[in-house]
Amino acid sequence: MLPIFIIPARRVGSRLQTIAREQMGVNAEMNSQMTERFNVSGAQLVKLFGRAGDEVEVFDSRAKRVRDIGITSAMYGRVFFVALGLVGALGAAAVYGVGAFFVVDGDISGGTLVTLAALVTRVYQPLTGLTNARVDLMTAMVSFERVFEVLDAPESIVDRPGAVDLIEPTGLVEIDHVRFRYPAAAAVTVRSLEAPSAIVGADPDRDVLVDVSLTIRPGETVALVGSSGSGKTSLASLVPRLYDVSDGSVRVDGHDVRDLTQQSLRAAIGVVSQDPHLFHDTIGANLRYAKPDATEAELDDACRGARIFDMIAGLPDGYDTMVGERGYRMSGGEKQRLAIARLLLKNPTIMILDEATSHLDNENEAHVQDALEHALRGRTALVIAHRLSTIRDADRIVVLDGGLIAEEGTHDELVARGGLYAAQLLAASSDSADRIAVLD
Repeated sequence: MLPIFIIPARRVGSRLQTIAREQMGVNAEMNSQMTERFNVSGAQLVKLFGRAGDEVEVFDSRAKRVRDIGITSAMYGRVFFVALGLVGALGAAAVYGVGAFFVVDGDISGGTLVTLAALVTRVYQPLTGLTNARVDLMTAMVSFERVFEVLDAPESIVDRPGAVDLIEPTGLVEIDHVRFRYPAAAAVTVRSLEAPSAIVGADPDRDVLVDVSLTIRPGETVALVGSSGSGKTSLASLVPRLYDVSDGSVRVDGHDVRDLTQQSLRAAIGVVSQDPHLFHDTIGANLRYAKPDATEAELDDACRGARIFDMIAGLPDGYDTMVGERGYRMSGGEKQRLAIARLLLKNPTIMILDEATSHLDNENEAHVQDALEHALRGRTALVIAHRLSTIRDADRIVVLDGGLIAEEGTHDELVARGGLYAAQLLAASSDSADRIAVLD
């Protein structure tokens, strides 16, 4: 009897496993669309481009596919389980049918026949249960495959054995003959969860940085300028060890960042990007993300330093005001200043500003620039910017070109030198003279 249960269970289980794998893939596509297209910023973009009908059509198609696959899976399972019950019933009927002849002939009694039929039914029940368990297990294995793929994925950045904490950092940053290239897409992607992806334009066979050496002294502000793809953001990403160098070393206070614990290294570094992330929570909760035990007096000091205290004080709910998903209820300048206030609460020794004012109008830029000047006092700063007003007052300007340092010096020195930096300034049109246009 065992083959009657095992062979169909193997075939049906294999089919259900294939269906479950397809179902998870379609579910992932539908959830991805909901996350990307139907959130606040995504929905706004859909409306502005008049693509609401198209998105609804795509979502409807995927939802129907999920429904159809679910029905197919349920039908396979239900038909199989009904068939198992039918086999059990037919077995009992066969026992009664054949046994009746023996009872008529007087070979066995009626009680013996009933007992035999009951025993056969008892044998079928555990066999049916085991068969169902096998089918369920094969279906569940699809989920386990994905879970284990994530758990088994190697971490690209880990603390070395014997890594030490960075204690009382002074802010000295040394970049020593660094060569860097981004990892291949397959190396940073879990295939069952998403298509292989990496940073757009990042060729794993091409060095993004080539033999770059740079020393930033404690308290010094260094501005990085260069065309898109010249390696500015890549270089800044190596300091908090978001990536490891391919060759050379990055040192903070004389320690190779690979020899430091990630927790202590990143505690000493603060980053403000051009699109700061705010959680769908209150202003106070977003600020306290940097320091959970911060008092209201500390929040006030940080907000005054970021030049946003008056705006928050004027709100009916103050620090209890909800900022909305990704801070959509706040202007770009307000989000930037809130991010700066959060950074001041963290009180890092090293600050990295990645295009912190690039998308702001002149009025908002003036407020943010004032906040940044206050935030940078006494701190080591690496500033990525295109606006002349942001970089001209830096202690030093480093011009990157093709992953190499083309030139460095103060604003006046570089202009007098007549090199790449000066050429880009001259190329800027009169109506955008505050922006290094081609270095954009």
